[in-house]
Amino acid sequence: MSETKSPAPEDRLVILGSKGGPAIRPGGPSPTSSLIEIGGRRCVVDCGLGVTRGLVEAGVVLKDLDLVFVTHMHSDHVLELGPLLHTAWTTGLARPVKVYGPADLAQYWDGFLKSMRYDIDLRIEDEGRPDLRSLVEIHLLGEGNVPLGDDTLTVRALRVDHPPVTDCFALRFETADWSVVFSSDTAYFPPLAEFAKGCDLLIHEAMLERGVDRIVEITGNGERLREHLLASHTMAPDAARIATAAGTKMLVLNHLIPADLPGFEKEEWLEATKAFAGETIVSRDGLAIKRS
Repeated sequence: MSETKSPAPEDRLVILGSKGGPAIRPGGPSPTSSLIEIGGRRCVVDCGLGVTRGLVEAGVVLKDLDLVFVTHMHSDHVLELGPLLHTAWTTGLARPVKVYGPADLAQYWDGFLKSMRYDIDLRIEDEGRPDLRSLVEIHLLGEGNVPLGDDTLTVRALRVDHPPVTDCFALRFETADWSVVFSSDTAYFPPLAEFAKGCDLLIHEAMLERGVDRIVEITGNGERLREHLLASHTMAPDAARIATAAGTKMLVLNHLIPADLPGFEKEEWLEATKAFAGETIVSRDGLAIKRS
């Protein structure tokens, strides 16, 4: 009997986790993860804490996981990759899943498999499941075209500026009908505008200057944290500059810093990005945008 597979989804973007950084707070949003369904493919972009629940609530059948992309190895982008794949396996995953990410991703996955060896071996023997270790394919992500073996969807990667991380990649997903770019985590990086040129949708990280002061105050990490944030992330007005230079149709502010502190409302984000003449949307967990 052939395996029943869910029908190809309509093109859409779903923000599963909208906050920057790994911390979570009561009632607040989850760290970074997104779903893009494009050209008949289901693509998960980053796997911060909460990605598994977010996918289920977005209507994704976990056993139909297809492609996963990890832009870099900060914990708010990769922490739940192993649990996501394992949970998909326990819900019936029986087809290979391709996971693309930096070189250190292979070490992460090997470590996860070792930590879960008892459970994996037990479920194979006791429940008759296929071996999870043979279902997940780890592929190195680098600049340029990502080899998918797909004539409909193309994915390209661009190394961006996110010190001290070297391997951090923006991603561009494109079919004949729709083009979507994820900035990943990056400082203001003008080459990103050329990479995103003419895209329909640009999902760009964004930070508010007064929010940096508040976060530094709360965490108590002082000037070292401030220096990291200012050197490695993009202020909201600069995200608008990239969107304008790229000529994108819609800007989605994501990986928000801050995303879960009182006193930072949507209007402040929109005011900070008013230089962009197109439509600007401020992310929230569960935000869905369909291809128009």
